[in-house]
Amino acid sequence: MDTAMKPLHIGAEAVLYKRGNILVKERIKKDYRIKELDEPLRKRRTRREAKVLEKINCNAPKLMKIDDKKMIIEMDYIDGNVLKDILDNDKNKKQICQNFAKQISKLHNQNIIHGDLTTSNAILKNGQVYLIDFGLSFFSHKVEDKATDLKLLKQALESKHYKVFKNCEKWILDAYKKEADNSNEVLERLEKVEKRGRYKRKKKL
Repeated sequence: MDTAMKPLHIGAEAVLYKRGNILVKERIKKDYRIKELDEPLRKRRTRREAKVLEKINCNAPKLMKIDDKKMIIEMDYIDGNVLKDILDNDKNKKQICQNFAKQISKLHNQNIIHGDLTTSNAILKNGQVYLIDFGLSFFSHKVEDKATDLKLLKQALESKHYKVFKNCEKWILDAYKKEADNSNEVLERLEKVEKRGRYKRKKKL
């Protein structure tokens, strides 16, 4: 990696750099993992993320280049506002939530699971929501996986946007129901997944 570039963000799994209009994502090695396990794991995750970016048809970064020897992915930089920072006070939050759901629906219609759906991984640019950070994404046609994706989003909304959570949840799920294939089945499974979670918490108590 060019040492002249300053990190834009340092995460648990990767470091992000900005070079002009390109976002460079470098998966960093983990010292607590032995080399024989660490390298194949990072390579597999790098390839999988690149494949998702290559196949995806919703608003998301476009794949520019992958180097699975250096564990680097290059994609276009989405210059906008992170939803986490603006959703609570934006006067167009209903339209934002509906567009957010539309992008998630497109993702799920391709049998792609994001794996970390939060408002930190969504950017508003020119009135459109873009999904970012596909580091935990994978391909799956399973209803359970799609329902779990939505469950994680609901948890993030309730935690980070508790003042507007109820309205945002309704707008997102209503739009998802209209846009997503097999949405009734996914939303029914979402209820079951949430009930399982509540049951487990009660058992612990």
